[in-house]
Amino acid sequence: MGAVHIRINTKTKKISKILIYIMNPCVFIILSLLLTTTGSQLVAAGGNDMKKKCLDKERDALLLIKAPLQDPHGTLSTWTADDHDCCNWSGVTCSKQTGHVTGLDMRFYGLGGEISHSLLNLTYLNHLDLSLNYFHGTIPTIIGSLTELRYLDLGWNHFNGTIPPEFGNLTNLQHLHLNSVGRCRVEKVEWLSHLSHLQSLRMGGISLAKQNHWVDVILSLRKLSYLSLEGCELSQVMYPYSSSFLNSSSSSLSIHTLSLQDNNLTSSMYRWLFPLTSNKLRVLLLSGNMLDGIPKYLGNLCTLKTLSFYNNSAAVKFPDFLNNLSGCTSLSLQSLSATRSQFTGSFSNEIQNFSSLMYLYLTDNHLNGSISEKLWGLPRLKLLDISFNNLRVPSTYHLSNISYVKYLDLSSCKRLGPRFPKWIIQTLKNLTFLDLSNTGISDTSPLEFWDSWPSQLEYLNLSSNNISGKVPDLLSNFAYDSVIDLSSNSFHGPILNVSSTLTSLNLSRNKFSGGISFICQFVDGFLSFLDLSHNSLSGQLPDCLWHFKELKVLNLEHNNLFGRLPPSIGSLMQLNALYLYKNNFSGELPLSLKNCTSLISLNLGANKFSGKVPVWIGENLSRLYVLILRSNNFFGTIPLQSCHLANLQVLDLSMNNLHGTIPSCLSNLTNMVQQGGFSQGEFSYGTARSDSVNTQGIYADHATIEWQGDEREFFSTLKLLKSIDLSSNNLTGQIPYEITNLHDLVSLNLSKNALSGEIPQKISEMINLEILDLSRNNFSGRIPSSMSNMSFLNYIDVSYNNLSGRIPSCTQLQSFPPSRYNGNARLCGLPLTKSCPGDEESKAPPLIGKSEGDEEDTDDDELWGWFYIGGGMGFATGFWIACGALLLNHRGRRAFFHFFDSFKDWVYVKVIVFVSSLQKARQT
Repeated sequence: MGAVHIRINTKTKKISKILIYIMNPCVFIILSLLLTTTGSQLVAAGGNDMKKKCLDKERDALLLIKAPLQDPHGTLSTWTADDHDCCNWSGVTCSKQTGHVTGLDMRFYGLGGEISHSLLNLTYLNHLDLSLNYFHGTIPTIIGSLTELRYLDLGWNHFNGTIPPEFGNLTNLQHLHLNSVGRCRVEKVEWLSHLSHLQSLRMGGISLAKQNHWVDVILSLRKLSYLSLEGCELSQVMYPYSSSFLNSSSSSLSIHTLSLQDNNLTSSMYRWLFPLTSNKLRVLLLSGNMLDGIPKYLGNLCTLKTLSFYNNSAAVKFPDFLNNLSGCTSLSLQSLSATRSQFTGSFSNEIQNFSSLMYLYLTDNHLNGSISEKLWGLPRLKLLDISFNNLRVPSTYHLSNISYVKYLDLSSCKRLGPRFPKWIIQTLKNLTFLDLSNTGISDTSPLEFWDSWPSQLEYLNLSSNNISGKVPDLLSNFAYDSVIDLSSNSFHGPILNVSSTLTSLNLSRNKFSGGISFICQFVDGFLSFLDLSHNSLSGQLPDCLWHFKELKVLNLEHNNLFGRLPPSIGSLMQLNALYLYKNNFSGELPLSLKNCTSLISLNLGANKFSGKVPVWIGENLSRLYVLILRSNNFFGTIPLQSCHLANLQVLDLSMNNLHGTIPSCLSNLTNMVQQGGFSQGEFSYGTARSDSVNTQGIYADHATIEWQGDEREFFSTLKLLKSIDLSSNNLTGQIPYEITNLHDLVSLNLSKNALSGEIPQKISEMINLEILDLSRNNFSGRIPSSMSNMSFLNYIDVSYNNLSGRIPSCTQLQSFPPSRYNGNARLCGLPLTKSCPGDEESKAPPLIGKSEGDEEDTDDDELWGWFYIGGGMGFATGFWIACGALLLNHRGRRAFFHFFDSFKDWVYVKVIVFVSSLQKARQT
């Protein structure tokens, strides 16, 4: 009987029946017996496994380990006394044969607290991972008793103290990961030499500053393949190796990845690096040190694929650097990362020897001269980042072959221009990422540029140049999730077609005109960033915004757009920032806008919006930290619901038609009460991907604010500003005393209203106030004397009120120009020329000969002499002490100058009093 091959598909009953039907009866009987026997064995095995539950002793140990821990995310919720089989608990692995707990993986569980000594009862544990948690205290020495361990990871926690030398008992250990365990150190590194099976050792952030001969210990670990000693203070080790070390050989080492980053090492380290390198080394990370070059022996590592050399603070000549790598390393090296490494010199032809190079990062160095044509001949080069250098890129290249470069970043290489580099179009046919921003191009973009990479580009940045011409089409070149940035150029004409697959489009600060109906082409919902600001765009905002499900930033400010906001604006559920400043939008705000609950910054200023300030702003938009409605036609009172915006840092309702009183509940704006607590002020948006390189868009918030009487645009510093501007309205009543609880407020502008009453006596409790404008109101009474304690105040305007009495004597209040106090008929004292009642004229009579008061005059002259001498000596001493301190302490400068101003004013007053007393004494 011939052999019969049968395959039973358990998912298809029909096929099974057919097979059984046509099968030889004998074969069927044999197969049935085999299946029956196998099934019985499987049932028996399964039944045997089910009997092997975890042991009670180990189950109790796990519960004791859990008991003292903080578990905010409930990741250990399955660890309960009711469940008797701990092998089913989260993160627990058991042996199927014995039921013993063999593995405990609590990585990234968010746990806090100390590790219980009950861990000692898990004697069969071979895998322990407690990384990425918040464990603190000392690392328990009892871990050194878990001699079955093969894998131990305690990294990314908050331990302190020493690494227990008892870890040397873990002779079966193959992987020891202690990266960023906390503020820890090694007292005696010799215990590592006992771990003869160790394959991977990560000790990043652990101090080895006192560990002489640590290199000898590493050389004894013959199976070690991965070694990371990042940030271990290796530069402080006096004797890293012993005398016998010089005879050591690296031939028996198996290290393929070696990281010595962030150790402030100088080139003297190359003496002991040599034995740690061999022709098995594939990755060498030397970044964050003080290396002034590399030795030639690194050029002989024929297996080296990745060399990281970024953030080195010593100057390195790039041609010499390449020359020292020109051995067989130049044939194997695939990635060279040397960002911010103080490279100098030219981009030499030596680069042509690196035929395997795929990724080259040289951004932010001091390279100069021309880029060699040989660079573009590298057959495997995919990524080139030479941005922020002083390199000159020729306007033409004579290349016979097309380059395979996909990622090209030449940004801030200002010698690329002024002509548009057409060779990029002709040579780089595989581009997916192109950044030519801030490169000095002052030319018209070629028409062929816009269709050179059909459906291919993922990132295009031509910003901050002076490129002109029309943009004919933004459809053909771009792939999914792509980014376009043409901002800050001189492009003009209408915007026609755009790709619906964009995640980010920035056309701001150009000369584009026409309508913006093209935005309705974004029908796929990918767009997360749209900036059309600072152009000459006109027309209405089309009612098609329901497509923008992922939009986070919409900036249309500084255009000529008009009309009402469309109802579909309420579809922008993910919107973080909406900027419509300086357009001609009108009408009431649509009710649908309250659905944009993700809004953080809302700037509708300088338009023609009308109606009452909506109460739903305070009720629904609770995340707002910037609310600007200035220079519109809003009327009515300030809604009390605005006080619910606890995150608010900038409130600008100025230049409207608001009336009524200032709500006292503004003191509930928590972010203006508490010091610190600044909002982020930055928004992340779409990602561009190119050859495993991600570009995350970060957009800094900005706003135009009235600052010290002038308009000023804030960018990165906006998140530090805490401001209330209610000026140029019709507000009445007094300043609520509760306003003085806003201790962290920086600017308060209530000018040009009809406010009355006195300035609150506790206004000095607003200790961080720098700007106070109360001008052109009906305030009366005195300026509170406590304002002399407001040391940060550098702008005040109380002009054109009904204030009276003496201006309090202090540096700040006397240092401002008199115009800040004008229009207050009964106000007197410096800096005004009007004297206060009781002030006496201080005129010294002329000296004509000697009289019987000559002796007193002599005493006066002597007193004046000592006064000048003492003053001069005090000035000289104080001057040099202050200057010396200021040269060394940046933080103290501001406080010092405030103190100096106060001291100067005090001296001035004392001198006047002193002179007056002398003159009175002489007259009597």
